[in-house]
Amino acid sequence: MTDPRTQDTPQDTPQHPEDTHPVNRQGKQPAQQAPRGAFAYAPAPESRSVVAIAPSYGHFIDGEFREAAGGKVFTTVSPSTEEVLSEVALGGPEDVDAAVAAARRAFGPWSALPGAERAKYLFRIARIIQERSRELAVLESLDNGKPIRESRDTDLPLAAAHFFYYAGWADKLAYAGYGADPKPLGVAGQVIPWNFPLLMLAWKIAPALATGNTVVLKPAETTPLSALFFADICRQAGLPRGVVNIVTGDGTAGGALVAHPDVRKVAFTGSTGVGKAIARTVAGTDKKLTLELGGKAANIVYDDAPVDQAVEGIVNGIFFNQGHVCCAGSRLLVQESVAEEVLDALKRRMATLRVGDPLDKNTDVGAINSPEQLDRIRALADAGEREGAERWSPSCELPASGYWFAPTLFTGVTQAHRIAREEIFGPVLSVLTFRTPAEAVEKANNTPYGLSAGIWTEKGSRILWTAEKLRAGVVWANTFNKFDPASPFGGYKESGYGREGGRHGLEAYLDV
Repeated sequence: MTDPRTQDTPQDTPQHPEDTHPVNRQGKQPAQQAPRGAFAYAPAPESRSVVAIAPSYGHFIDGEFREAAGGKVFTTVSPSTEEVLSEVALGGPEDVDAAVAAARRAFGPWSALPGAERAKYLFRIARIIQERSRELAVLESLDNGKPIRESRDTDLPLAAAHFFYYAGWADKLAYAGYGADPKPLGVAGQVIPWNFPLLMLAWKIAPALATGNTVVLKPAETTPLSALFFADICRQAGLPRGVVNIVTGDGTAGGALVAHPDVRKVAFTGSTGVGKAIARTVAGTDKKLTLELGGKAANIVYDDAPVDQAVEGIVNGIFFNQGHVCCAGSRLLVQESVAEEVLDALKRRMATLRVGDPLDKNTDVGAINSPEQLDRIRALADAGEREGAERWSPSCELPASGYWFAPTLFTGVTQAHRIAREEIFGPVLSVLTFRTPAEAVEKANNTPYGLSAGIWTEKGSRILWTAEKLRAGVVWANTFNKFDPASPFGGYKESGYGREGGRHGLEAYLDV
C-alpha cells in the first residue's frame, strides 16, 4: 500500500526557521507565512455533489430502514465545519432486540448456503464499494474529518479489499486449519469506532459473513453515516434480509447489544476502558470475544537508519488520520547520537504539513473528530508542558470553525510524563532518546499497551533482534501503518486480544 502522506506532496518546499514557533496556550496558531520564493497551493476541493445525504436516517433492521422504537434522534456533525449533516435514529434496547431477532431469523438460511454462494454476495459488496468509492470517500471525510486523500487512497481500497479477501475464504473454510467442517456461531454483535468507520466495518462484517454468521453492528455515535450507506450497499447487492442489521445510537445501544443473550460473538474496537467493561459483561457467558483497544506505540529510530525515510515514517505514524489511530507511533524513541539530526529533519517536514479542509486534496491533516476528543488532546498537551516537556508546533493557521489541533511534538519527555504513558489519540508526538538497543526495547515495552511498534535501521539482524523482544502485536520494519487484509492485526496486554484480518480473523467467528 502506498504511503498516503507522500502522495501529491512535494518534498522540496523551502523552509525557514523563523516561520515556525511553539503553539500558544489556547492551542491556536498565528497565521502561516507562505514560504519565501515558493508557490502557494491553490485549493483543490473534492466536490460534495457526489454524495447525497438525506435529512434523516433510521436503523437498518431486517432489510428496511425504520425509526427508533422510542422515536428519539441525534444529529451527526461535520467536525471540520460544525455543520449538521443529518438526523439519525437513537437506538435503545428495543431496537437492539428487533435487530438481533432479525439476525437470528436470517442465520439459518444464511449459514446453510454453500460457501461459494455466500462468496458471491461478498464479491458483489466489494465491487459496489469500488464503484461507489468516490461517494463513500467524500462521505467519510465529511462525517469523520479525515483528509480526502486518506479516505480515497487508504480507507476505501482497504475496505473493498477485505470483502474481496474474505469472499475468497468462504468456500475454503475446511482448509483454514479449524477442522474439516467448521461451524458458524450465530449472531455477531459488533461495535466499531469513529476513526475508521467504513474500514472497521469491513474488518468485522466481511469475516462474519464469510463464515456464515449474521450481524448486528453499532457504529460510533459521531460517525454513523458510512455504516448506513453500507446498508444501502447490502440492499444493492441483494443480500438476504436480516443478514446485516445496523443500529445507530450511543453507549446505551452498544451496551444492550453486548449483553444480549442471543448474541454469540462480540467484536469491539475502541478504548481500553470500554473494552474492560465489555469483558466484564461477557465474562461468565458462552460468547466469543475479540477486543482491539488502545495503544501507545514506540517508533524506534536507530543510528544507522536512513533519516529521510525514517522521518516520512514518523510523520505517517503519528499524523496520519490526525493521530486518530490505535496503532499510531505516538512515542518516538531515537538513538542519542542521531537525535538532533532526526529532530531537525522532522521539524522541517512538519512545517510542510497542510492543516485544513478535509475535502481539499492538498490537505495533510484534517479535523479532530469531536469537541470531546479535542478537549482531551488539549488537556494532555497542556499536562506535557506543566510536567516540563518542551512543546513545538509549526506555524499554522487553524480554521475559525470546527475542531482543530496543530501537529505537535514534545521533546525532553521522560517515561514518567503523562504524554509518554497515556493514549492521546491525536496529532501529538512524544520524543524520548536511548543509547543502546536494550534500552530502546526496555522503554518501548514500558507501557500497559502492546498493539504495535516500528523499527528503523539498515541492519536486518537488528530488526529481527528488536522485533523478537518487543511486546507488540504488529511490528513494522522501515515502514509504519501498513495494512493488508491477509495479515492478522491485534495486540497484547491492555491493547486487547484476538486477531482480525488474515486466516486468523476467521477463528473468532467459528465454533472451534
